[in-house]
Amino acid sequence: MLAKAVFGLPDGTVYLSPAPLYHAAPLRWCMTVQKLGGTVVVMEKFDPEHALALIEKYKIDSAQFVPTHFVRMLKMPDAIRAKYDISSLKVAIHAAAPCPVPVKEQMLAWWGPVIHEYYGGTEGNGLTAIGPHDWLAHKGSVGRAVLGTLRICDEDGEPVGPRTEGTIYFEGGPAFEYHNDPAKTAEARNKHGWTALGDVGWVDEEGFLYLTDRKSFMIISGGVNIYPQEIENLLITHPKVADAAVVGAPDEEMGEKVVAVIQPADWRDADKPLADELMAFVRANLSHVKTPRRIDFMAELPRHPTGKLYKRLIRDAYWGKKDSKIV
Repeated sequence: MLAKAVFGLPDGTVYLSPAPLYHAAPLRWCMTVQKLGGTVVVMEKFDPEHALALIEKYKIDSAQFVPTHFVRMLKMPDAIRAKYDISSLKVAIHAAAPCPVPVKEQMLAWWGPVIHEYYGGTEGNGLTAIGPHDWLAHKGSVGRAVLGTLRICDEDGEPVGPRTEGTIYFEGGPAFEYHNDPAKTAEARNKHGWTALGDVGWVDEEGFLYLTDRKSFMIISGGVNIYPQEIENLLITHPKVADAAVVGAPDEEMGEKVVAVIQPADWRDADKPLADELMAFVRANLSHVKTPRRIDFMAELPRHPTGKLYKRLIRDAYWGKKDSKIV
């Protein structure tokens, strides 16, 4: 069982589930823990301080999170973070979205070398995993394949070499089909029969995978391909930012322009001085073409209770889609 062999979940573990059970990953993890004879503590709704309180109260030794949970815990005042005893925690697993390197560095400094990560999808066509020590030697990686064989392919479906970006495929993993959607099922396979979930990334010479972004989120501005994830990962580290989403909006000259939608830590900061400050922050750390041309504010970004961002709703608002009322 991968939970024991890869992540080290012990028999009789006391497990915290901070996400709703109607989502595939939380449900499967809770079922696995029960199969191991463990105890599951389920949060009805994630709250960062309450999560720490539950870890202390029930002596939680394993849990699964998403990067958004980490960010919200790190944004708490130091006094609250230090208030709870979390020394019982031995395995903290995260997935669902790429975790910004500074966020994971801070979590490891706080919780110690207990944080594990994996990459995969509900489709179950493949899986990568990485432990805390390997991650410190390969910062930003989501690990090496533990189910299926990793393949990075170009637009023609042909494999590319190390450190070359392309679509992420798995060879030899379990087969899957999308219910009543043979066209989508066919699109997920290339001519070799390898399967993909629509993510872009690259591998290093040791086979460690690094995620770039979802292919569908790519912004093409003036013929330049821009992946929002890198910009979001930077913006979320700013002390005045609680959450961030970056999308492409229409632009007459460039085709698309980079727009950042910010959930400020304090809504009173949602004004032009903060927008200017964030633009300068990005420009100082990333290339000019990745700097947002526009920054808007939102009281709360549309996230699923699992922590996943409904980015399509934000993007559609800028493109005038009738069913979008977000921005």
